[in-house]
Amino acid sequence: MRAKTTPPPQPLRTITVRRKPSDPTRALLTFAGRTEEAALGRSGISSRKREGDGATPIAAMRLVGGYLRHDKGVVRPQTRLPLRFTPSNLLWCDEPSHALYNRPVAAPFKPSHETMRRDDGLYDVCIVMDWNLRTRKRLGGSAIFFHIAKPGYPPTEGCVAISLPAMKRLMPFIGRDTVLRVLA
Repeated sequence: MRAKTTPPPQPLRTITVRRKPSDPTRALLTFAGRTEEAALGRSGISSRKREGDGATPIAAMRLVGGYLRHDKGVVRPQTRLPLRFTPSNLLWCDEPSHALYNRPVAAPFKPSHETMRRDDGLYDVCIVMDWNLRTRKRLGGSAIFFHIAKPGYPPTEGCVAISLPAMKRLMPFIGRDTVLRVLA
C-alpha cells in the first residue's frame, strides 16, 4: 500500500505585516489564516526609507529567494521559493557609492557590507525581498531581509523578522510570486 502524500499548499500571493499599536518596532504578520509576532526596524516603519535609518519600508516587496545555513543543521524546507545554502564567504554590499550596492558579494570585500553567515542565528533562514533591488537608488536602503528574530523580538536594522518555528510554518506557502506587504 502506498503512503499518501499531501500536496504542497497553494502559494500565497500576500503576507501582511501590520505594526502593533503598542510598539512601533513590533508587528503582527498574517498569512493563510495565521497570525505571528514579528520584529520591525529600530525606527519603526517609514514610507521614506534611507540607508542606515533603521526603518522598515512601508512597501509591497516580492520575495526573491533566500539562503539557509546548512552548516548549522537547517534543513531545506518544503517551499516554492528558490533557496541556496549560504556560502561561507557571502556578504551583502551596503556601501551606497559602490557599483555592487545592495547586491551579494564575496569576501574579502573592503567596502561596507553585511555578513550573511552570522553567529547569532538571525540569517539561518534569510529571505531576500525586492527592496531597492531591480532599480537601485543610491541611499535607498539595502539588505532588507525577511529573517529569524532574536528571542523577545527586539528591533531589527530595517528588516522583518519572525521566530524560526513561525518561519518553518510559513515556508510551504511561499514562492516567487509571494509579496510581503508592510502596511502603514
